[in-house]
Amino acid sequence: MIRDLNELIRKAKEKPARTMAVAAAEDEHVLKAVREAVNERVIIPLLIGDKAKVEQVAKSIGFDLNGIELIDNREGGAVSARLAVAKVKRGEADLVMKGFVSTADLLKAVLDKETGLRAGRLLSHVAFFQSPYYHKVFGVTDAAMNIAPDLEAKIQIIQNAVNACHGIGVENPKVAVVAAVETVNSKMEATVHAARLRKMNRNGVLTRCIVDGPFAIDIAVNREAANHKGIESEVAGDCDLILVPDIEAGNMLYKALNFLGGAVSAAVVLGASAPIVLTSRSDDERSKLLSIALAACIG
Repeated sequence: MIRDLNELIRKAKEKPARTMAVAAAEDEHVLKAVREAVNERVIIPLLIGDKAKVEQVAKSIGFDLNGIELIDNREGGAVSARLAVAKVKRGEADLVMKGFVSTADLLKAVLDKETGLRAGRLLSHVAFFQSPYYHKVFGVTDAAMNIAPDLEAKIQIIQNAVNACHGIGVENPKVAVVAAVETVNSKMEATVHAARLRKMNRNGVLTRCIVDGPFAIDIAVNREAANHKGIESEVAGDCDLILVPDIEAGNMLYKALNFLGGAVSAAVVLGASAPIVLTSRSDDERSKLLSIALAACIG
């Protein structure tokens, strides 16, 4: 059990520092997070972007670039993304972070069949939250990548998120498959998927975790609500991961936790041959730092 996301920094520091290629590093918020990650000895940065702009931003935030590799690229974010991916492909970096480049351009570089970081798995997003209203850190997946995943996609999303849990020390994560109701309804695909995922887990198809559902969100995170509704499950009220039915539900839950629920978050994209730090523009520097630490723990 992890109660505080700051433990990610401690766990990352227990490992050799990972080299992180930052695509289009000429971004103030990203460089602030990278600066803090360097100060915490979590990563070794490899900055790629317009050298003059990167140096200007670094100077404005008091980030000393002495001894840090900086590859000059003035051809735009898409080229910086390809250069960052190439560094990982050649084994010269362990992680990739999105800087001042569009998500589409970064993912295009990651998914390139010849030069990218394909690993035969679905790419998916997992965010871990520390909420003042929950007793431990928990994950939400997938809030950013897969729009309307089918059953096979949800299996891979769970597997990616379970790998992330193992990377941060949660050995047998409890996965709550959430929907609007707790009963299986053939007209509500999320409930049907939940029942099938639960059965796969019981039959040994989905391993290294405990899967249960369908659960409404209150059942997933509140034991009293589960008891009140007569639901007996070791996952209910004590989940480590929440699998959302689609990107709309996931995105709303993600942002509600951050902007209304007082939560702190860290997020990565998994499924490629290296973790990808792909944070939202609305995420603050602390969230970006924690996301770097999360990637370092997993990578």
